[in-house]
Amino acid sequence: MTDRDKQVSLSENGDESERILIVDDDPSMRTALMETIKRLGYSVQGAVDGMDALERIARFRPWMILTDLRMPRLNGLELIKEIKARAPHATIVLMTAYGTIETAVEAMKLGASEYVLKPFSMDLLERVIMNLRAGRDEGIGTGLPAQQTENRAILSQDPGMVRLLSTIEGVASSQATVLIHGESGTGKELLARFIHMRSPRAHRPFIAVNCAALPDGLLESELFGHERGAFTGAVIRKIGKFEMAHTGTLLLDEISEMNLTLQAKLLRVLQEREVDRIGGRDPVSVNIRVIATTNRALYREVEQGRFREDLYYRLNVFPVTVPPLRERVIDIPLLARHFVSQSATRNGLTPPALSEAAIAHLQRLVWKGNVRELENVMERAVLLAGHGPILPEHCPLERSHEAMAPPVRDPHPANGSLWEMERDLIFKTLARVKDNRTHAAKELGISIRTLRNKLREYREGERPASINAP
Repeated sequence: MTDRDKQVSLSENGDESERILIVDDDPSMRTALMETIKRLGYSVQGAVDGMDALERIARFRPWMILTDLRMPRLNGLELIKEIKARAPHATIVLMTAYGTIETAVEAMKLGASEYVLKPFSMDLLERVIMNLRAGRDEGIGTGLPAQQTENRAILSQDPGMVRLLSTIEGVASSQATVLIHGESGTGKELLARFIHMRSPRAHRPFIAVNCAALPDGLLESELFGHERGAFTGAVIRKIGKFEMAHTGTLLLDEISEMNLTLQAKLLRVLQEREVDRIGGRDPVSVNIRVIATTNRALYREVEQGRFREDLYYRLNVFPVTVPPLRERVIDIPLLARHFVSQSATRNGLTPPALSEAAIAHLQRLVWKGNVRELENVMERAVLLAGHGPILPEHCPLERSHEAMAPPVRDPHPANGSLWEMERDLIFKTLARVKDNRTHAAKELGISIRTLRNKLREYREGERPASINAP
């Protein structure tokens, strides 16, 4: 079997998201890289030079191209130019034994996502691929300004929000740990991405971990990784999120949901800048910038003994508070029109006009889910409006309390009725989202952990004493 035949036989199967093309004029290097990447579970092809690569890209359509720098007919930098002209969304890694800062900068300007210097270990190559894959799955556009990343712009005319973004621009260039406070749906993760994309690490991985979405045991493995055989079910080595974020930014979303044991381990990583995999013998050094978010007042969590004081001060280097939508009502028309345009484009529709009556209606509503809730309401409004303008009746909230004034309550509620109403609301929400707890928690505006505790409470038939009391 010829080298060319072998390349094809290794790679005819697999969808585009699993395909990688190796471009190197050294047959032994090309074969070694192909075998390594195949063992990682990807479909792979090899090209002998840049011209061969362009022919294969058209047929193979890989999501990643690893290319050598010095090759006949078409070198690595010339190939990057051609790839970006023909397949602008392809991820490119430049491999070179002649690396200089100038070469790296030129490659990044042309559209490369990463570059590695030969000789390099296969462990390093695996880490690079995992980082770029994670970034792609998270929707991060390598090297793109934040406003060009999936159209996820931070839009604001509110003077306070504009000042906040200006301040963030300044701190983004530093290495300071940032703690972002804000209610659910205010855009804390989007602000974290904004910081990353304006930092010196913008071309490096951005890895997000939702600390509320995983049970404690799984969260530890997700963060720190584990070695094969570290525990029952650990059949392969797993690289944790800290290692995946090496040289980039790690977002610890809803940090207040992490238990005290994991908080202690996290504190050590932040202090020592090294990770101990579960079952591992030697620590692994990491170079990362940490951003944490919380929808709770962490200092109160410290006072209640639910959060470590030393970790709080380690994270609270540069605190930021994202204002809720009710404090930036001036932004509602701007955001609403943006979401209408996005929704119409996604659904293949002409963006409908947003009537002045609808805007006034939106500005009167209580946005407990903040910007996320507004986005959902406008998505629904686009579909309800049909071919006409969006009117107030097209913008209902799923909650009954649409007015700014608080709802009138019965001063003498029936014993246990509030508990039952809460239980029924949670069960109805779970049924609507087909028992997807993550989606249900987002709709309800609570954490996954709170939802789990509520469901356990309902299964056991327990009611809080304050509700049961006459």
